[in-house]
Amino acid sequence: MASIKDLTECIVNFRDKREWKKYHTPKNLALSLVVEVGELLELLQWMTDEEILKKCVEESYREKLEEELADVAIYLFLLSHELNIDLERAIAKKIRKNEEKYPVDKVKGIYKKYTEL
Repeated sequence: MASIKDLTECIVNFRDKREWKKYHTPKNLALSLVVEVGELLELLQWMTDEEILKKCVEESYREKLEEELADVAIYLFLLSHELNIDLERAIAKKIRKNEEKYPVDKVKGIYKKYTEL
């Protein structure tokens, strides 16, 4: 399986071969990320969670979801690249921080914000 770093390198290579870097400013990438999240949400709009899960077995629907999720990830990876943020490291760091904020013995099976614990 490819790492985030490997995938980012592939995405950047694809972009650079097409000379699109000039369009990939941090602001433009963040806006594009929001647009793609909106397109993902459009596929889920008006359905219950149960309906979404049932629909996921349909190949055409699942393919659309995969494409939108991939678009979200691509823009996220490009944005982190342009901001020189090691996304793998940032994710690992955030998980460790969340483990401290939400200890299993205090939050298992319930949702409370860490400030309410």
